[in-house]
Amino acid sequence: MKWLVLIHILTAIIGVGPTFFGHVLVRKNQSVGDLKQSLKLSKMLEFFPKIGGSIAVLTGLLLVILYDYTFSAFWIYASLILYVLIQVVVIGIVAPQTKKLNAWSSQTSLSDSEALPAETASILKKSETFYTVASAMGVLLFALMILKPVLG
Repeated sequence: MKWLVLIHILTAIIGVGPTFFGHVLVRKNQSVGDLKQSLKLSKMLEFFPKIGGSIAVLTGLLLVILYDYTFSAFWIYASLILYVLIQVVVIGIVAPQTKKLNAWSSQTSLSDSEALPAETASILKKSETFYTVASAMGVLLFALMILKPVLG
């Protein structure tokens, strides 16, 4: 069981962890070159949630099935809901914004040292807001998994 818990915890951190870097990648006052670099890093980080997050869900379900956890425990439902909500925010809201930014950055004639246009900066601000929401849910998710509160 210790190995399964270890794998579950590590893959949960690897799966949700890149969400916490979003704030750095979509920070305000970037130049065109900064944004291009941030988008490259963002693309590289996408790999970890896909693999780590999937393994974390599978090992979490395996822990519930194999051991004394039940789906009637509040923290399990809350953790699953938070995990799904994080995915919805990052994949459903932030990813389309990132796609717009990638399209813009590949077509812009602005030099790397120039400031971002207002429309592009607005997309970054929206993404930053949603990364803040996803990060807050991530902190709550980890707190639930660590503390395992019994609330109902």
